[in-house]
Amino acid sequence: MNNREIFDQVADMEKQIGELYERLGELKGQLSSVLEENHRLQVENHNLRNHLEQTNQEKEKQKKNSKDDDTKEYLPGEGRDNLARLYDEGFHICNLEFGSPRQNEDCIFCLDFFANRK
Repeated sequence: MNNREIFDQVADMEKQIGELYERLGELKGQLSSVLEENHRLQVENHNLRNHLEQTNQEKEKQKKNSKDDDTKEYLPGEGRDNLARLYDEGFHICNLEFGSPRQNEDCIFCLDFFANRK
């Protein structure tokens, strides 16, 4: 082997080492990004678990309070008011003919809806 061939082999190895070094730098950057995202997700997961736990505790308190408040009178909501308005405007609100016009007469099924919800 002559000196020129040895020099060419060393130059090729140097080029390969440079390429490997570049790839190593890219991998290091990607690893850094993955580690940062992993940390961010762990913090977010921790916060979500805490939020879920607090929400569950609040629901349990509300259930307990609602059991204690069973004696409260039922107050109609906005949806019930809207149904009453529709009925007054001449439309059925019962499940049999919901939304169809009434023929200037009361529907016993619609009236039953109001009677059962009070």
